[in-house]
Amino acid sequence: MSANEQLKEALDMLKKTGIRITPQRHAILEYLITSMSHPTADEIYKALEGKFPNMSVATVYNNLRVFKEIGLVKELTYGDSSSRFDFVTSNHYHVICEECGKIVDFHYPALDEVEQLAAHVTGFKVDHHRMEVYGICPDCQKSSVRAH
Repeated sequence: MSANEQLKEALDMLKKTGIRITPQRHAILEYLITSMSHPTADEIYKALEGKFPNMSVATVYNNLRVFKEIGLVKELTYGDSSSRFDFVTSNHYHVICEECGKIVDFHYPALDEVEQLAAHVTGFKVDHHRMEVYGICPDCQKSSVRAH
C-alpha cells in the first residue's frame, strides 16, 4: 500500500471515529507514514515547525496520544530515551542501533506463529508480542572503524 493510500485510510479512520482533521493532525500523520524513522515527538515538532510556526510540542504529543488511542500509532519505549512513534502497518519487528538509537523495521513471518505457540504451551490468552534485535547500524560501524 502506498503512503498516499495509507494516509487516506488513516484519515478515513479519524473521520469514522469523529475526530476532526486539522491541518496539523494531517501533517503529523503524513510525517509518521512517510518518515520511516520512528520519530520522537520532538523530531516531529522540529520537522513541522517551519510549516506550522504556531504549533507547540504539546500539540504534537496530544495528537500522538489521539492516534495511539484509536490504534493508528504505536508508542515504542526503549529504556530511558524518549518514546518513539511508529505508524501501525503490518506486524513487524525492530532492529535498534545501540550507538545512535536508529530503529529499522523488518518483517519475519515465521514469528507470526509465536503467539499461538505461547498460548498453547502456557494456557495464556495471548494478546500480542514484541521483539527487538539490538546491534550496531552500518553508519555507526563505519564511523567506529574511522575512530580506531
